Amino acid sequence: MGWTILVVLTVLGLAVAYVIAVYNRLVASRQRVAEAWSGIDVQLKRRADLVPNLVATVQGYAGHERGLLEEVTRQRARIAETPAGDIEGRARAEGQMGAMIGRVLAVAEAYPDLKASANFRELQASLEALERDIQHARRYHNGAVRMLNTQVQSFPSNLVARRFAFTEARYFEPESPQDRALPQVAF
Repeated sequence: MGWTILVVLTVLGLAVAYVIAVYNRLVASRQRVAEAWSGIDVQLKRRADLVPNLVATVQGYAGHERGLLEEVTRQRARIAETPAGDIEGRARAEGQMGAMIGRVLAVAEAYPDLKASANFRELQASLEALERDIQHARRYHNGAVRMLNTQVQSFPSNLVARRFAFTEARYFEPESPQDRALPQVAF
């Protein structure tokens, strides 16, 4: 009888230890996703801060492109109004902003004086670096999401995840193929 109780207590102890370990892994994964989203948010904020400089520089040379430049400014405001937790909405808005930045850069191609401007070249280089950083941040975020979602869906960790209300996270990806393309930055 004594051995039976010892075996039952040992099995119960191992089960509790397993649940604690899985729970802690899920918490760590959820925190990694939050940290990764923060990384994307920082890069997107840097891009949003760069946009007014780009618009002002292009506007000085290509004033008749006012409609496009105003549209970029309105899109920047829409992005700022997107709720913090709305990853899908933010991805959609940022994809549209990327496409608009591409259009602004295409307009700039028609103005040799603008392309020769040191300020514009500096903005282009900053934008190219930022787009690369955003791409890296997206990859990290989506990798963290994949790890969390795998744990939430896989047996037996899904039992712990369900019990403690862990849910799948959303990938950060543009909706349409044209939104997926990075703006072309030509020097």
